Amino acid sequence: MTDRGITSRAEFETIVATVDGQRGSLQLNRPDKLNPLSSLTLHEIEQAARWFDEHHQLKVVVVSGAGRAFSAGADLSAFSESAPMEDRHVGWRMARALEEMRAVTVARIHGWCVGGGVVVASACDLRVAAQSAQFSIPEVDIGIPLAWGGIPRLVREVGPVVAKELVMTCRPFDAAEAKAVGFLNRVVADDRLDAEVEELVQVLLGKAKLALLETKAHVNAVTEAMVGTGRSWADGDSLFAGLSDDEGRAAALAYLERRGQGGRTGRT
Repeated sequence: MTDRGITSRAEFETIVATVDGQRGSLQLNRPDKLNPLSSLTLHEIEQAARWFDEHHQLKVVVVSGAGRAFSAGADLSAFSESAPMEDRHVGWRMARALEEMRAVTVARIHGWCVGGGVVVASACDLRVAAQSAQFSIPEVDIGIPLAWGGIPRLVREVGPVVAKELVMTCRPFDAAEAKAVGFLNRVVADDRLDAEVEELVQVLLGKAKLALLETKAHVNAVTEAMVGTGRSWADGDSLFAGLSDDEGRAAALAYLERRGQGGRTGRT
């Protein structure tokens, strides 16, 4: 496909990625499970980010979740302590690829945005959330650390004190608080979410591509120097260590029991 206003669609199993001229869309597409982030999904997001970069007229990509939520977070049933080494770092590569895309990314957040879903949102350039959106980072309650470069990104966006509190207490927080601490650009009425995202996209599309994308690259370079995500490239190892830790597994079981899920593997 060319970039002359012709819609192009990449073939994936768990996401939908499309380009139409200067705009694109990346949608997490397992709505029946609230868009969990399996190893396959992480691979596909990474591949989609590279695919978007092949479309040289692209200015803006909207990142969203199908159905009732943005994302329920990491699908732990898709991970195990015996996973291949490349799978241990796929989450970090996913977030890095999403962040390094040339196009400006706008996260459209509704419903739950949990754990790894927060990392996906934090890797986007701009974030707009529905008023009813809810956030949670429950990894520590499940006996694993927040990985995928989530810590430096949260520190970058909300500062170290707030990042420590949200990650260590695992308490849910709403869209109003997420905006107050600097994680969101806009919080809008639920029935205005699509219209407000579209308004922002149109503003961005109206800018000169070179100036727009160079501004993104410049800000990213400055923030990488301030709070770099490169140093967290191996944080996936600590995630898999948590999955094999006896105390961590007990914490995960207790977490699931509190939510009435019995012995089923949960998501974060």
